[in-house]
Amino acid sequence: MDVSERRAFLAAGVTVVLWASAFVGIRAAAPYFAPGPMAFGRQVAATVTLVILLLLSREGLPPRSAWPGIVISGILWFGVYMVALNWGERELDAGTAAMVVNVGPIVMALLAGWLLREGFPPRLLAGLAIACGGAVVVGVATSGGGRASILGVLLCLIAAITYAASAVAQKPALRSATALQVTTFACAIGMLTCLPFAPRLVTEAAAAPTHITLTVLYLGIFPTAIGCTTWAYALARTTTGRMGSTTYLVPAVVIVISAALLHEVPPLLAIVGGVLCLAGVAVSRSRGRRTVSA
Repeated sequence: MDVSERRAFLAAGVTVVLWASAFVGIRAAAPYFAPGPMAFGRQVAATVTLVILLLLSREGLPPRSAWPGIVISGILWFGVYMVALNWGERELDAGTAAMVVNVGPIVMALLAGWLLREGFPPRLLAGLAIACGGAVVVGVATSGGGRASILGVLLCLIAAITYAASAVAQKPALRSATALQVTTFACAIGMLTCLPFAPRLVTEAAAAPTHITLTVLYLGIFPTAIGCTTWAYALARTTTGRMGSTTYLVPAVVIVISAALLHEVPPLLAIVGGVLCLAGVAVSRSRGRRTVSA
């Protein structure tokens, strides 16, 4: 593994940890903030943070060729995805939501293989299958036996598909723009997409406990601003399919964070699922003979 690959792997690791923490934060804020206002508050905090970083870095505006991918990911990922995920987690228990959202990396790999001509390497497909199985095991172990809401399943499917499509749209943009440029302007577009929720955010923030409002700010600054920038940095240095497979680690990390912060001891089956996720990611990111798409 060369220096560039090590940096990409480290950036992906930062993304996984921060995105895992977001699941805990969303659960904490959900009783006080509706899905739309929570997404808008998250985007405001993220956009302010990213603009400051962009000004300090003096990177300026992205080139014209990057804007189609930025606009698509801004509307779908930073807008539709976040509202749908917030709403879906109000309808479903965490385990079931994790299983449904983890359709995303599979869709991502298939779209990238087709639209970006990344191909369908056997090791990637095998790793995706193993990691997906692990995510399902984690979901079953943590679902508590609740019945899934049809609305919740549909919302989480929307989140998974928009997340996958956004990643595929980002990849070409990262050929001509930096990770910080792509993330900053996509996030700003997402904020504008969620602007209709601004009045309700003001009302809910005034009524919410201070620590819950700080949680929403955390979601914006860390999982969104920093986590999505490190995601874009890593995505620019590897294939979309391999990056998507890495996010299967998120449910396993959620278990660790929940155990540390919430003192929740995970079921043995969840630990087995986490190990399968790790194994699947290892297989998908290992080097092997590449199959090129037709």
